[in-house]
Amino acid sequence: MRYRNYSFSIFLLIIASCTSNKYATTNKVYKRQVKAFAKEIRKYPLEGSRSTWVGTTNFGLRKPDFVIIHHTAQNSCEQTLRTFTLPRTQVSAHYVICKDGTVHHMLNDYLRAWHAGNSSWGKDRDINSSSIGIELDNNGFEPFPAAQINSLLTLLDTLKHRYRIPTANFIGHSDIAPTRKVDPNVNFPWHLLSQNGYGLWYSDTTMTIVPPDFNALQALRIIGYSVKDPSATIKAFKRHFEMENNSDTLNESDKKILYDLMEKYE
Repeated sequence: MRYRNYSFSIFLLIIASCTSNKYATTNKVYKRQVKAFAKEIRKYPLEGSRSTWVGTTNFGLRKPDFVIIHHTAQNSCEQTLRTFTLPRTQVSAHYVICKDGTVHHMLNDYLRAWHAGNSSWGKDRDINSSSIGIELDNNGFEPFPAAQINSLLTLLDTLKHRYRIPTANFIGHSDIAPTRKVDPNVNFPWHLLSQNGYGLWYSDTTMTIVPPDFNALQALRIIGYSVKDPSATIKAFKRHFEMENNSDTLNESDKKILYDLMEKYE
């Protein structure tokens, strides 16, 4: 009986070991790539350079300036983790948050994830290099559970204070890529985030008077949107601020909201 108990204990240890090391292989790849980057940073002067190296004492790490929020458009957290650990997919994010609130940190915040793609915000044309990407486990149509949003708020608090990210710079994937993306979907609680200091929101517009010469596209551009495709940009704006999915026209109420927001961004 003692032998059986011992054998069963060994079996449980093996199972536990296999479970805890599920991503052992990809973790090794991660460490290897980080070492390669560290080796590159230590090179000075650059190969082929004719300059004389004089190392300054005044420098630091380049910090992220934006947080971009996505939905995964997949069916489970596990599926997304697998997608982000397969080299052939060429996509990644710094964080993945599951429906139950579990947070997976997948990449050092100072490193460049491949989450934004062809995108822009204001004058920034390389969002991947200046942002942290957060993916929320969501099939693209469903609401976001409270546990997931609570974990997101906790993470955003950490990121905002650690990197001093401006309040206005918490935005969505569809904001920076309106012609390609629709995430996070219309169920995402942008207003709640703004109430906690992550992203701007409009004030009561009941008494707002929009000037007769108000240029809506110019206002969208001031906020940060690309206006190369006005229809797609208006849809992205309304998805974010009015929880509408397919409308590409601006009525008087929409213009009041846009005008109020423009003044906050100026």
